[in-house]
Amino acid sequence: MESFWILGSIAFALMIGAMSPGPTSIYVAKNSIAISRKHGLFTALGTGTGAAIFGLLAVLGLQAFLLAVPSAYLALKICGGIYLLWMAFKIIRHAKEPIEAGDSSSSQMSLRRAFTTGLITQLSNPKIAIVLASIFTALLPKDIPTYFYFVLPILCFFIDAGWCSLVAVALSAEKPRKVYLKFKAGFDRAAGAVMTVLGLKLIFGMK
Repeated sequence: MESFWILGSIAFALMIGAMSPGPTSIYVAKNSIAISRKHGLFTALGTGTGAAIFGLLAVLGLQAFLLAVPSAYLALKICGGIYLLWMAFKIIRHAKEPIEAGDSSSSQMSLRRAFTTGLITQLSNPKIAIVLASIFTALLPKDIPTYFYFVLPILCFFIDAGWCSLVAVALSAEKPRKVYLKFKAGFDRAAGAVMTVLGLKLIFGMK
């Protein structure tokens, strides 16, 4: 029963984190609206896989390593920030390119690429590992049950992928897609601007 409450508390904390706007939710939303629901869902699977990887690393003690070797954490932050800035540049660069309502935009991106990009976007932010490790440290018992090493990454996957899948389904509906097609340039520039801010914050953030 105690393990149930521990996992429930962790799941609640993870859900709050997953629902917070960030690079992954922005990219899932863009792929869902601009390309297709299926592409949004595959992007969500990629972000969920990234969350599971971070969850496993966190429970294995990545936080201790990153705090003990600041240069490694700094290098990961810089690489992640540069990746987000590159993504922002691509989004803004193609903002003016029109997409016809009946156009088969899926040819622009394979489902495999959608998954991979979602995965890399998630892994570009090492702060997630620190946040997960902090949650685990606060809520896990001193002697961690062996099965938690399997359950926690799976929990991270389903919560992150589940929330992003809801975003994909909601925003790939006909009305949101029509609004996006009408104001594509503005939406893309706004998404690119937010991604730029997140990338710069990741690189130059003090914490």
